[in-house]
Amino acid sequence: MADLLLELFSEEIPARMQVRAAEDLKKLVTDALVAAGLTYASAAGFSTPRRLCLTVEGLLAESPNLREERKGPRVDAPEKALEGFLRGVGLTKDQLEVRDDKKGQAYYAIIEKAGRPAADIIAEVVPNVVRNFPWPKSMRWGAGTLRWVRPLHSILCILSAEDGAEVVNFDVDGIEAANLTAGHRFHAPESFNVNSFDQYRAELKKSYVMLDASERADHIWEDAKNMAFAQGLEVVEDRGLLAEVSGLVEWPVVLMGDIAEDFVGLPVEVLQTSMKEHQKFFSVRNPKTGRIEKFITVANRETKDDGATILAGNQKVLFARLSDAKFFWENDLRVSLDDMAAKLSNVTFHNKLGTQAERIERIAELSGTIAPVVGADVELAVKAAQVAKGDLSSEMVYEFPELQGIMGKYYAEKAELDQSIANACEMHYSPLGPSDDVPSEAVSVSVALADKIDTLAGFWAIDEKPTGSKDPFALRRAALGVIRLILENSVRVNVSKWIDAELVRQKVFSDLNTDAEKHNFLETELLGEIAKRGIFGAALHALLDAVRNKGQEKFSGEQAWLDHLVEELPANCKNLLGFFHDRLKVYLRDKGISHDIIDACLAMPNNDDFVLLVKRAEALQAFVKTDDGTNLLQGFKRANNILTAEEKKDGVSYELDPEVKFAEDDAEKALFAALDVAQGATASAVKTEDFAAAMAAMASLRAPIDAFFEAVQVNSDNQMVRRNRLCLLNRIRVVMGQVADFGSIEG
Repeated sequence: MADLLLELFSEEIPARMQVRAAEDLKKLVTDALVAAGLTYASAAGFSTPRRLCLTVEGLLAESPNLREERKGPRVDAPEKALEGFLRGVGLTKDQLEVRDDKKGQAYYAIIEKAGRPAADIIAEVVPNVVRNFPWPKSMRWGAGTLRWVRPLHSILCILSAEDGAEVVNFDVDGIEAANLTAGHRFHAPESFNVNSFDQYRAELKKSYVMLDASERADHIWEDAKNMAFAQGLEVVEDRGLLAEVSGLVEWPVVLMGDIAEDFVGLPVEVLQTSMKEHQKFFSVRNPKTGRIEKFITVANRETKDDGATILAGNQKVLFARLSDAKFFWENDLRVSLDDMAAKLSNVTFHNKLGTQAERIERIAELSGTIAPVVGADVELAVKAAQVAKGDLSSEMVYEFPELQGIMGKYYAEKAELDQSIANACEMHYSPLGPSDDVPSEAVSVSVALADKIDTLAGFWAIDEKPTGSKDPFALRRAALGVIRLILENSVRVNVSKWIDAELVRQKVFSDLNTDAEKHNFLETELLGEIAKRGIFGAALHALLDAVRNKGQEKFSGEQAWLDHLVEELPANCKNLLGFFHDRLKVYLRDKGISHDIIDACLAMPNNDDFVLLVKRAEALQAFVKTDDGTNLLQGFKRANNILTAEEKKDGVSYELDPEVKFAEDDAEKALFAALDVAQGATASAVKTEDFAAAMAAMASLRAPIDAFFEAVQVNSDNQMVRRNRLCLLNRIRVVMGQVADFGSIEG
C-alpha cells in the first residue's frame, strides 16, 4: 500500500472556484485510478488561494493481473466475422481456442493483462486530468498550450510508503513533477522538500499556510468574535462572506477598524452591503443600539505594526465608498416615493406587458381586491402597492439592486407613511424561496399576493410559460410564493377569481389600451361580473349581453373581441390554476403527503381553495395510514374495479339509487343501513370542513363492506338483483367520493 500526494501550485485561484475545484480534482483522479484497477482506502481534497491538493491513502502499489475470456464467432462463421473479432481482442487466429458449444464449436479469446505499478498509472492519469480540468474559466500564458485558471508554476506528486517516498515522473506542458512546494508568498516563499502528507501539512503550517479552508474559516470567525466581544460588540454573521474571505488568504490575520461617525447614521443594510460587496468586510454591530460601528477585515500577512498600515488604507477606501452611499441616501430622501414611482413610467417591465408604472397600476387594483379577504384596509393596501416599487428608481437601489424593498421601507418611514405601508415596501417581494420568511401583516400579504399573481397572469397572457427546466422569469418561484402566502396566513379564497381578474386586466391592457373609455368599461364591467358570478364563462357571457344591449355603436366592435375572450381566457385560467396545482404538489410532497393523496384531493370541487385542499389532504393522508383506512381503501378498490368492469361490459352506468327491497342477504341490508348513516354524517362533516369526522364516518363502512363481499355474489343470476347490487357498489363510490377521489389513491 502507498499514499499519493498531489499539489498543483499556481497564481491566486478565485475564491468562488476553490471548493468545487478541490472536489473535481478528487473525483477525476480517484475515478481514473479505480478504472485502471487501483483501489484506495480514503481520499481528501484541499484548496488555498495558490494551490489545489489531493491526498489518497491506502492506494494499491500496483494494479492486479487481469484475465478475461471472450466468446467469438462459431468456427463455421464467415471469415469477416472472425476478422472483426480478432481486431476487437487484438489477437491473431492462432492465439484463439476452439471449444465445444451448444450449437457446435466456437472461438474463444483469452486476454491477459499484467498488473502495472501505481506510479506508471498515476503518470498517465494526472496529466490527463490537468489538461482537461473543468474550470469555469481558464487561460493560457506564455508560449504553452496548457489552459489553467491562473498560470501554473509547479506540480508536486509523490508516492510515499514505509520505506520512503518517490516522485512520480511526468510533465505537463514542460512543468515536471517533483517533491517540492513553497510556503506563503511573503512570509516563506522558499521551496522545501516533501515526503508525506503529514509532513507536507505541518511544513505548510510552519510556512504560514493553513491548508484546510474550514480551519481558516474557523480561525477568522473565532478571532473576529473575540475582538468584537472585547469591546462589547458583536459580528454580524455572514456564512457566505466567511467562505469567500477564507478563500482569499492562506494565513488569515483578523483586524478590526472604525467607521467614521459621519456614516454610522446610514441604514444598517446600506453599511453592510457596501462593506460586503466592495471591501469584503464583516460588519460589527452594537447590540444595544443595533448600529454598525466597526468593521472586520482579514489580511493575508502579519506586519510589524500589527496591521495599522493595512487598516489605515482600508479605512481610507471605505470612507470613499461610504461617502458615495451617503450621497445616494441624502439625494433619495429629497424625492418622495410617489415621485420615484412616477419615474417608473419610463422603465419597461416587459415589451408585451408595459412599463413598471403600468404594472404597478394593475397590482394596486388587485391589491385592493385582495385586501378585504386577508383583513387589510383597502386604502392602505392600494397605497402600499402604488409606492412599494418606487425605490427601484432610487440612486441607492441603482447602485445596490439587492437593497430593493429594504430602501423602500426606509423612504416610506422617512415620509411618515403608515408603518404597514413601509413594511409592505420591504416584504412584498417575499417569500423568495422555500426557506424565506412569509409576510404576515395583512397589507404586506395583499401586496405580495397581487405582485406575484400579476406576474404569473401577465406571462400566461403573453404565452411565456416555463418549459422544462427553463424558467427565466422565476414563475415557479412566484407560484410557490402565492401558495405559501395563502397557506401560512390561512387565507380562505377561491384563487381562480383572482386569476380570472388579473388575466382580464392583462388582456384588456394588451388589446385595448389605446382607448381609455373602452378599457375602463370592459375591465370594470367584466371584473364586476366575475366578482358576482365567480365563473369565468358565465361572467363573459353576461358582459357580452350587456355590450349588445347597450346598443352603442362605439362598443359594437367589441362583441367579436368578447367572443374571442369567451373561447381563450377560461382555458388560460385553467392552465394557470394547473400550474399552481403542480407547485402545490411539490410543496405538499416536501411536507410528507404522497402524490396520489394530493391527486385524490385535487379531483374534488373547490380545488382552488388551497387551505381547504391542504386540510383535506392532511386528513386523508392520516386516514389511509390507519388499519381502517387501509382496509376501507381495499374495499373501495374492489367495489370500484367490479363496477368499472361491469359498466364497460354492459355499456351502461349503474348510477341509479339502489333499493333495499331487492336486498336478499343480511350483509347486503347491513351495508344499505351503514351507507345511509355514513352518507349523512360524511356530508355534514365535509360541509363544516371537519375532515377528521368525515374520515371517522367513512371508517364505519369498513366492516359492512368486508362482510358484503364475503357473503354476497354481486353478479347474481337474477338480473334485477345484479343491477341493484351494482348500483349499491356505485353508492359506495358516491359516499366515499364526498371526501376524495379514492380511485386516485394507489394504496
